[in-house]
Amino acid sequence: MIRNTIISLLFIVSVIAENAGTALAQSKKADLLQWVNPLIGTQGTGHTFPGPSHPFGLVQPGPDNAGSGWAYTSGYQFTDSTLFGFSQTRLSGTGIPELGDVLLLPFVQGQEKVATTMSKSTEVVKVGYYSIKKGDGVQCALSCTPRVAIHRYRFPNGQPLLKIDLNHGLKFLADSLVVEAAYTLEGRQRITGWAKTRNWVSRYYAFSIDLSAPWNQLDSSIRRSTDRAGAFLLSFGQLPKQELLVKVALSTTGIEGAKLNMMAELPDWNFDQVVINCRKSWSVYLNRVQMDAPTVDKIKFYTAFYHLLLQPANIADVGGQYRGADNQVRRSPDSSYYSTLSIWDVYRTAFPLFQDLVPERIPGIVRSMLDHHEDAGFLPIWTVWGQDNYCMIGNHAIPMLVSAWKNGFCKKEGARILRAIKETTSRSHPHSDWELYLKYGYYPFDLVPNESVSRTLETCYDDAAVMLFAKWLGDTATSSEYLHRSGLYQNLYDAETRQFRGKNQFGEWRKPFDPFRATSPLNNPGDYTEANAWQYFWTPAQHDFPGLVKLLGGNKPTEAKLDSFFGLTMATSNAYLGQEALIGQYAHGNEPGHHVPWLYAMLGKPEKSRTLIRKIVTEFYGTGPDGLQGNDDCGQMSAWLMAAYLGRYPLNPASGEWIPLQIFPYKLESRGNSSN
Repeated sequence: MIRNTIISLLFIVSVIAENAGTALAQSKKADLLQWVNPLIGTQGTGHTFPGPSHPFGLVQPGPDNAGSGWAYTSGYQFTDSTLFGFSQTRLSGTGIPELGDVLLLPFVQGQEKVATTMSKSTEVVKVGYYSIKKGDGVQCALSCTPRVAIHRYRFPNGQPLLKIDLNHGLKFLADSLVVEAAYTLEGRQRITGWAKTRNWVSRYYAFSIDLSAPWNQLDSSIRRSTDRAGAFLLSFGQLPKQELLVKVALSTTGIEGAKLNMMAELPDWNFDQVVINCRKSWSVYLNRVQMDAPTVDKIKFYTAFYHLLLQPANIADVGGQYRGADNQVRRSPDSSYYSTLSIWDVYRTAFPLFQDLVPERIPGIVRSMLDHHEDAGFLPIWTVWGQDNYCMIGNHAIPMLVSAWKNGFCKKEGARILRAIKETTSRSHPHSDWELYLKYGYYPFDLVPNESVSRTLETCYDDAAVMLFAKWLGDTATSSEYLHRSGLYQNLYDAETRQFRGKNQFGEWRKPFDPFRATSPLNNPGDYTEANAWQYFWTPAQHDFPGLVKLLGGNKPTEAKLDSFFGLTMATSNAYLGQEALIGQYAHGNEPGHHVPWLYAMLGKPEKSRTLIRKIVTEFYGTGPDGLQGNDDCGQMSAWLMAAYLGRYPLNPASGEWIPLQIFPYKLESRGNSSN
């Protein structure tokens, strides 16, 4: 059974089947969409996108204002009116750009100078629908099914043209994204093909582009000498009502997979029905929580819920085929294989909320992580399109699997999970050197010159999760071994500075030492991951808060250190180093400290936690495009906000240990489908 959810006067949980409920409850479903503003987080560093998507969908068509740059990881910035075109895939809220496949740009002949501009005052953004009028007068509207994007272009008087660029992508460090590609013209209304790309990950995708009207002429002269994929211009004759519709189906497996996705999900050209169906799919999910609160709070909450469910993406075809971590095509038993797993971020709050609010998705996510282990030899770190980019640190698929098993989602997989988590934490892989780590009992900074302290602290958390799981299964030898490993964080505790500090292979502290100096692998290499010593100090609290309190000398010294943490303002605001949304040394714009405001409650000082959490919700979350301070990171920032409104936080996601703390006097009623 799923864990019993905390019940309070202000948080009422009623578990019902998805198809149950009164006529009143059914009527509320559509109403909740009005509280979702997909523009939240699209200005600044939130890095969200305004285009349509299905919950856990493969495609997310939308406007690309640029093809690279940290500000454009989703392809879009609200204040930018430049338009490269409309691509079909992207990530939400990440710190690195990826995807951006199959770029389309409609325009009118002779209007090329204004064809790449958007009239921002005409932009309409709703759940399941995006539209904009371009500078040349072309009205563009987008929607989608889970695996197929649909575009509707309405042209003013003039010759309609459509540019298709298969070289485009949202690039990270690569000069050229496409490694190899091919396309085929199947008559005058269909183009199919595939591409292999190398960016944050190396991947393969296939596509089928269908047009509602045949082109008259295809001009491939726009293809640049450096292009490795097709780029061409299609011209059309007289279009019915000057309207052209384009469908783009995608697949990880091959062209036939893309065609099957098209046929199964969007065999006709009914754009308006696609919008209706997309909005209905969101209503089903958003209706699982009814919130009685002021308008501002409902907009924040339901938009956060929307952002939470944008990922992970189900990358399997309608028939269940998917391309796994070893690049082989396989079939899943239920047509699901989940990727876009930003595990370092989402294990903290997002995945625990998934288990309460979308429990029917958990078995598929668990199976996907275990299948990844079978294919790659270790559990996933951070996957896109089924491939690992090895981004961030730790092996935090472990606490996700452990909590899912504990909560009843995969009881029959106990032996498989134990094997996967033990192999991941004992056999060295591109992300972890276990021989080195276990030799010293920490990662020495002279042998691991980047993130050595953060890697050690987060490894201890994963080891604590292994310890718990082995204990629950009755494996006392493994439990004892990993109990010892979970306490190795103390090897890096410096009693003089009262911080966790870098130590070399000879047991010598790093000198000089500045606990306020933030480090980050790409921008300022050092011992911490997008944080400083103050911000990483509280990591062991997730699994061993009593041990941390003991190191500090008791509850009062611990409270005093928390007071200093939230009071010292010596850090500079640098988004590249994780220093955003600051309260003293606390940086809400990045994940390592997300649990810290709740720790006062663990010390019997709940009002201090309430004060901090209300401040964060009020000052760092808004209802406009700039309403997120810090990358949303595939829904983790949004999940934290939801936890604040729900009045509970998962201090230890692996064990299911939640901190109950009523923050707001609002009534929330959860209607999650808990049939598992």
